[in-house]
Amino acid sequence: MQKIKIGLIGYGGIGRVHAAAYRVIPFHYGLPADSIQIAAVATTREATARAAAEEIGCEIYSADYRELLARADIDAIDICTPNNAHHEIALAAAAKGKHIYCEKPLAMNEQEASEMAAAVQAAGLKAQLTFNFRFFPALARARQLMAEGFCGRVFSFRGRYHRSSYISADKAMSWRLQREITGGGALFDLGSHILDMLYFLLGDFASVNATLDTLIKRRPIAGGQGETAAVNVDDIALLQARLVDGTLGTVEISRMGTGATNDVVLEIFGDKGAMRFDLAEPAWLQVYDAREDDGARGFRKIETVGRYAGQRAPDWSMSPGFMRAHAECQYQFIRAIWDDTPPEPSFADGLHIQRIMAAAEASSARGGWVNVAE
Repeated sequence: MQKIKIGLIGYGGIGRVHAAAYRVIPFHYGLPADSIQIAAVATTREATARAAAEEIGCEIYSADYRELLARADIDAIDICTPNNAHHEIALAAAAKGKHIYCEKPLAMNEQEASEMAAAVQAAGLKAQLTFNFRFFPALARARQLMAEGFCGRVFSFRGRYHRSSYISADKAMSWRLQREITGGGALFDLGSHILDMLYFLLGDFASVNATLDTLIKRRPIAGGQGETAAVNVDDIALLQARLVDGTLGTVEISRMGTGATNDVVLEIFGDKGAMRFDLAEPAWLQVYDAREDDGARGFRKIETVGRYAGQRAPDWSMSPGFMRAHAECQYQFIRAIWDDTPPEPSFADGLHIQRIMAAAEASSARGGWVNVAE
């Protein structure tokens, strides 16, 4: 078994999640402790890079990510930076022959995403995106049932991702509220996840009709003594969407969902059955079988619990959690390197999601339906 050494670039909240997930993968699958190792970390300042290295337990740190790419002993890099750095780092990593794991969304816009996908394909590298919601067992079971035709002909779908993270007008400006750093707001931050979940289960999107809005248009500058700055990204995005096969659905995305901590729900309705996933119950998938007798019909819960192929710990009966889904997503990236198989979700998947979001922004700006292919 090849020992994989990873260079972690960026160490904010999500960087810590990735670091912790790499550490526990060997315990989940009974692998040698040193089979996956974060060998180096880079942030934008030497002091924070040193602190990150001490916390992770690696000796190599730098304020310049290029130093990590120049090292022959780094096999793959994990990009945990704000969105505006993804493109530059990924292209540089591809040029150095490093496999790439990247946080969502893939890029700032469709052009950057296309260039990133093309670069890793041309270099013959493994490149995967962090759409970790795919790796809850209930989503995997839903995918299996969809492939088996459980729902029959799909009539419609509905997806929702609400958080209440920005409901206070007193919350200060941050990088997530600046288009020049993020590329977009709630649509990019939360929408990329729910759009990928629907794409994972139902296939390609063809067109969207969207409305995006900024509900709090100015926010205080931290430490600015009463100064404010304009918010130039969306707080809420409401989409009508049509798939390539003609199926119509709706998607709601909001960072202004009062009372919602992490409210993720998707529903699929067909002539043979229906299904519902709710992140609040990640160990269960709700299904409705229209083929049953009238007296027996009704939504019921299917047990999915912690069923990950090859897992040794914890016991399968334990409910999966947010960290476990990240660990599984990262493990599949490592497996793609070990087994020389295509990684999923791929940069090509990320590019499709980027195109959906670009179409949604164009639709909101000019009104009406916009084809994703445009």
